[in-house]
Amino acid sequence: MPSTCIRNAAWVAAWDAAAGRHVYRRGIDVAWQDDRLVHVGPGYAGPADTEVDGRALFVLPGLVNVHSHPDHEPAYKGVREEHGLAAHSMSGLYERSQAFKLDLAGRQASAEVAYAELLACGVTSLCDITFEYEGWLELLARSGLRGFAAPSYADARWFLDKERPWQLGYRWDERAGRRGFELALACIERAEAHPCGRLSGVLSPMQIDTCREALLRDSVAVARQHGRPLTVHCAQSAVEFHEMVQRHGTTPVQWAHGLGLLGPGTVLGHCIFVDEHRWLHWHTRRDVDLLAGTGASVAHCPTVFSRYGQTLQHFGRYRRAGVNLGLGTDCSPHNLIEEMRAAAILGRVAAEDIEALSTADVFHAATVGGATALLRDDLGRLAPGAKADVVCADLADVTMQPARDPLRSLIYTAAERAVRDVYVDGAQVVRERRVLTLDRAAAVQRLAEAQQRMLADVPRHDYAGRRAEEIAPLSLPLA
Repeated sequence: MPSTCIRNAAWVAAWDAAAGRHVYRRGIDVAWQDDRLVHVGPGYAGPADTEVDGRALFVLPGLVNVHSHPDHEPAYKGVREEHGLAAHSMSGLYERSQAFKLDLAGRQASAEVAYAELLACGVTSLCDITFEYEGWLELLARSGLRGFAAPSYADARWFLDKERPWQLGYRWDERAGRRGFELALACIERAEAHPCGRLSGVLSPMQIDTCREALLRDSVAVARQHGRPLTVHCAQSAVEFHEMVQRHGTTPVQWAHGLGLLGPGTVLGHCIFVDEHRWLHWHTRRDVDLLAGTGASVAHCPTVFSRYGQTLQHFGRYRRAGVNLGLGTDCSPHNLIEEMRAAAILGRVAAEDIEALSTADVFHAATVGGATALLRDDLGRLAPGAKADVVCADLADVTMQPARDPLRSLIYTAAERAVRDVYVDGAQVVRERRVLTLDRAAAVQRLAEAQQRMLADVPRHDYAGRRAEEIAPLSLPLA
């Protein structure tokens, strides 16, 4: 059974189980055998096939990304950063999903690029939300990530129409939704049987507004029966909020609660537009308390929404109410350290209060909060018995210096530039800042070629027959 010991680590973000929080420890050893941590403390005297000098290292648990779409988001670089429609609360999501279509080779390249980015910034566990495509599970396994495969399905797809582009339309096909559900269950079984031992499944009805009640009820029943997490986009836009109110007379969160959807293991993607959000002027103030009372989790992805001028209101409010929060990247860049920074800054801006949340709060969300959301108490922490998912940041890197408080240096300045080594299940997947499991450069080249094919094909899919350049112009005019 292979064993590794990081000796005399300068700084360690260790887990204090009694206090339920991370704490700093200095000059200690972190050791693991096979895939489990066996020692986090001074004077490790057990076996060590490999020893690492930790005197210039900040050792922290692997990060947990609870919400991401790797199979297409990297292809939107240069497209989505300023793409928004005023009629849809500045979200360009509905237009992009209709007009910008990647082919299979593009989706595979996109996912490989994203996986490499995630590993390079210290993500070791990933909830990968996607409509299943050929080669997905094998690529996820090859990446070395701990993959929570969330094959998605829905009863409807969004569309925009040339005659009424301000109105979001829904193409309903409940037979397709049921077929997608059955295919997703088969995919989850294949993931959980994969010989790598690092893949598991998540039920993923795609959006609260694109799924009928029966599909959601059946999804949560299967999730509870098998002890699997369930994730669904909910309260992610003002458009969705008003659509659900029009259909059901209540908020998306309250409707989900009425279905029995909320509870431990349910992860609501984004959950920004709850009833107390200032944009909505709604008459109830129940949503956040329902989330806290049921034990449901929120996957907070601050960067993507900030591009539209939107944010959670606010991280500190949810956390103080008792809501479990995890962090996700959602889109490119797939950098969870930068998401921690954005969550901290935007949370304070939304609250107009520097004390609304702390660095420790966002680090907790990116580690233990994500693990809790995914029903795993052996992830996101450095403690004996936990999985050996370990990240080593280089304190000697100029971006970390001076390293009075290494977590602040990492989150607010260094980000992935200081991430030197990463281990998943005890196996090294990043060494000296190089991803060992994937060819990132080759994948980027394939993605660039796929993006060109996608852009050329936009007029065929766009509701108004426009070119990509008309939908998402370059940031400067081409002279």
